[in-house]
Amino acid sequence: AGSLGHSAGFSFFPGKNLGALGDGGVVTTNDASLADKVRILRNYGSEKKYHNSVKGYNSRLDEMQAAFLRVKLPHLDVDLARRKEIAGIYNKELNGVLNLTLPNVPGWSSHAWHLYVVRSPKRELLQQHLKSEGVETLIHYPIPPHLQPAYSEYCFMERELPLADVISREVLSLPMGPHLNLKQCDTVIRAIQSFKE
Repeated sequence: AGSLGHSAGFSFFPGKNLGALGDGGVVTTNDASLADKVRILRNYGSEKKYHNSVKGYNSRLDEMQAAFLRVKLPHLDVDLARRKEIAGIYNKELNGVLNLTLPNVPGWSSHAWHLYVVRSPKRELLQQHLKSEGVETLIHYPIPPHLQPAYSEYCFMERELPLADVISREVLSLPMGPHLNLKQCDTVIRAIQSFKE
């Protein structure tokens, strides 16, 4: 895992496919020099305690979170298979429903199905309808990165990146996770099918 480039980062946020009980993550690399730099940065910029050679962070994965992840890791393949099954059900039952745009996964790739995100030009109305039917959804993410205050130095204007703007107004994350049973999936599907545009 993580061998596609010089390094890779993985989030163990609790809601992720392999999530800890608190925040956490890992960086993988086969570059010893880069690994040393990451170790220093994650430990306040310190190679030796109380001696900070660079500005760093407190980004160490604590032992308790690592222990939880170690217990959960053997179950990851089963959980991923269940997510794939749920996504397959959604794909089959929601294909051609309303004006939904379903996730597109090219045949040469695979998907971890951390989220199942559809697009709808009437997202707010659909989300309200689903909530009235007892189906909770989320919007990941309502403000595109180029319009966030953190990137204001780049002076992007609204509609300057039209695809990002459209996607941010249309995306809706449906319930997804290995905990869902077939009845719950059916509830989501029927609620969507009953939406009147």
